[in-house]
Amino acid sequence: MKILVVGSGGREHALSWKLAQSERVQAVFVAPGNGGTALDPRLVNIEILEPAALADFVVAEGVALTLVGPEAPLAAGIVNLFRSRGLKIFGPTREAAQLESSKDFAKAFMQRHGIPTAKYQSFSDAAQAHAYVDANGAPIVIKADGLAAGKGVVVAMSLEEAHAAVDHMLSDNAFGDAGARIVIEEFLAGEEASFIVMCDGKNVLPLATSQDHKRLKDNDEGPNTGGMGAYSPAPIVTPSMHARVMREIINPTIQGMAKDGIVFTGFLYAGLMIDSEGNPRTLEFNCRMGDPETQPIMARLKSDFLMVLDHACNGTLDAVELEWDRRTAVGVVMAAHGYPDSPRKGDVIDGIPAETPECVTFHAGTQQVAGSLQTSGGRVLCVVGLGDSVKMAQKQAYETVEKIHFNGAQYRRDIGWRGLK
Repeated sequence: MKILVVGSGGREHALSWKLAQSERVQAVFVAPGNGGTALDPRLVNIEILEPAALADFVVAEGVALTLVGPEAPLAAGIVNLFRSRGLKIFGPTREAAQLESSKDFAKAFMQRHGIPTAKYQSFSDAAQAHAYVDANGAPIVIKADGLAAGKGVVVAMSLEEAHAAVDHMLSDNAFGDAGARIVIEEFLAGEEASFIVMCDGKNVLPLATSQDHKRLKDNDEGPNTGGMGAYSPAPIVTPSMHARVMREIINPTIQGMAKDGIVFTGFLYAGLMIDSEGNPRTLEFNCRMGDPETQPIMARLKSDFLMVLDHACNGTLDAVELEWDRRTAVGVVMAAHGYPDSPRKGDVIDGIPAETPECVTFHAGTQQVAGSLQTSGGRVLCVVGLGDSVKMAQKQAYETVEKIHFNGAQYRRDIGWRGLK
């Protein structure tokens, strides 16, 4: 079988890498891919971005199945387009992807269906938003309504910071249409976890749990980013917590979408905040795999991922039982100089070691230029180490990170720290 993976990040490299391991796979095309997918002889980068042109490629090349990595093509309706042409694709429709593409849609949906989340209000008028901030105080969370590549959320610890975020999004138009409306919600304290499932429209298959590290610097300091690393499994999601999240959040979401006339297929990612009393609440939904959570999750998956996707597209996920590596995986993101505000591009990358059973390096913001590998985005690489404990997995990852060099590289030195408690 020939497979197409849409996207260019670390998530797509990890998904393609896993698919290429299936004995049934003849070729994995990645559109447009990155420097790492270009270096892998089992993967083929294609320079096609437009959904209709991708559908034409799938027909011409005889591609059996398409997997969509990032949120933007999902929000633009790539699944609707492929299905209208009778092509097999895994992901949510444009309508279902609103759970991610509009924070306001997601919050109203959760309120309507009794899914635990923070109280909120939406605004497009700056004066009203400022008044709400003053009335509720800090800490408080300001979110751009639309897609902002993981950068449209400000956790404001002071009123000054909150008012600045409101002005940045609404008055300065920092995120364009994505920030023309904002959601302001109560600050939730606790420990975050990423809970990702696959859904075929009726059956739900949970993936391994994970925990992301959003802040740029050690000890969860510095600005929010798209994610500086992740590890799997997440100890905070105990078996009883897992059952509760399925019962109170995941199943009501899938059923609620169906009640609203929208069948949900694809990955559903619930970003959770678990408070000190063990109550989970939903911070946000994503309608795709997380990045960087995908990298440690795929590194731990032992099942044939193509078989799983096949069942997902055929509505038979209830027939799948996933097998996981019992080891912990820790993924450390190496980011470019200036990330997240103004990442520098064009720095030469050296020293990436060959993959081993204990460590694999996934590429994100990399490109091949005249025979050299260079940085081309904010998050450049994700180094995943595997070990019998969080500490051992950390050791594998950081030993590799220290061998890799590019000017201005930034990375956290404490990925997985909550798992050491």
